[in-house]
Amino acid sequence: MLRAIDGFHQDERGDWVAELRCGHGQHVRHHPPFFSRPWVVTEEGRASRLGSDLPCVLCERFELPSGFEAYKRTPDFTAASIPDGLKRHHSTKPGVWAVINVLEGRLRYVVEPPLVHEEVIEAGGRAVVVAEVLHHVEPEGEVRFFVEFYRCATAR
Repeated sequence: MLRAIDGFHQDERGDWVAELRCGHGQHVRHHPPFFSRPWVVTEEGRASRLGSDLPCVLCERFELPSGFEAYKRTPDFTAASIPDGLKRHHSTKPGVWAVINVLEGRLRYVVEPPLVHEEVIEAGGRAVVVAEVLHHVEPEGEVRFFVEFYRCATAR
């Protein structure tokens, strides 16, 4: 899945890491002939790539970015009390991830393109909601669940 570059930093070895809008980082090395990214070695080159997209395999694997912490939780929802907005295509705000926690019953979690995914979350199970990706939920009979929201710990 493609994610925009918001900035850059150097890791402990001095290699450049692109800071992606999703919260993940991706190394962007210039090591010809394996990696040809001459733009990464200058400040002007890096600045020219801000806002451009890179593929993020961590988003494709539904992995919460490191350094993200829970900051908000919904009340418990049941099949009868699920807000209509959760049953329709919706997404989180930029930089916000979520985790669906099923306490009782079963809940179908459907993720829309570009990350096509569908799963049934059983009681005691969890599912990660990738930032800014369209999704919805469908109760499978009686269910009780809540959603916990995550963001970068330094974004408070």
